[in-house]
Amino acid sequence: MKSKLWWTGQFLLALAATFFLSYGISLFIAAYGLKDPFHFVMMIFASNLIILINATLLIGFVYRMINVYRLLKKDPESEGDIHSQKKQ
Repeated sequence: MKSKLWWTGQFLLALAATFFLSYGISLFIAAYGLKDPFHFVMMIFASNLIILINATLLIGFVYRMINVYRLLKKDPESEGDIHSQKKQ
């Protein structure tokens, strides 16, 4: 049961990071429609910060899921205890 909860949590976190990544990209595109140069620069910086943070989070979540999947594929008997496999 713990394993299913962990996978669900990781999937939801990756989904949230994907949503905010797409939001940052849409802000970046919308910045080019602004007339004021100050607001344009501020929106570009803000959208780039959103994109960089969420891209990093998404890569981290996917990397963690891939590593755990590889560990489970090697030793399918210990599926319930994911965290003890990382220590070994």
